[in-house]
Amino acid sequence: MHLAYPAVLSALLFCTGLYGVLARRNAILVLMSVELMLNAVNLNLVAFDVWLSRTAEDTLHSGQALTLFTIAIAAAEIGIGLAIVLAVHRNRGTADIDRLRDTAEGHESPATDSPDSDTPATGTAAEKAEATA
Repeated sequence: MHLAYPAVLSALLFCTGLYGVLARRNAILVLMSVELMLNAVNLNLVAFDVWLSRTAEDTLHSGQALTLFTIAIAAAEIGIGLAIVLAVHRNRGTADIDRLRDTAEGHESPATDSPDSDTPATGTAAEKAEATA
C-alpha cells in the first residue's frame, strides 16, 4: 500500500478532530475530538514506521512503540478528563464550556455597594454555593 492513503486519512481525521475541538461547546465532545486527533497521530506513526522499515535494514518499529505509549496516555487522559467533567457537571449542572468559563474563579462581577442603590449587595460565591447545596 502506498504511503499517501494513510497520510490522507490521517489528515482528514485530524482536521475533523480539530473542527470538533474548535466548534463544540460540550466538554465531552471536545474530549472525543481530542481522542480523534490522537488517533490520527497514531495512524501516521504506524504508517511511517511501516514505510521506513521497508527502506531501512533495521526493523526497530519505533513508530509502533510510540503508538502504544500514545494509546496509554490517551486512556489515562480520557479517564481523568471524564472524571473531571462528571464532577463539574454534578456541581454546576452543565458541561457547557462557555458557561463554565463564565463562572470560573476570579471572573465574577464584583458586588458594588453604592450608597444610592436600593438593593443590598449579594454574597460571595462560597455563600451562594452553600445556599444551593
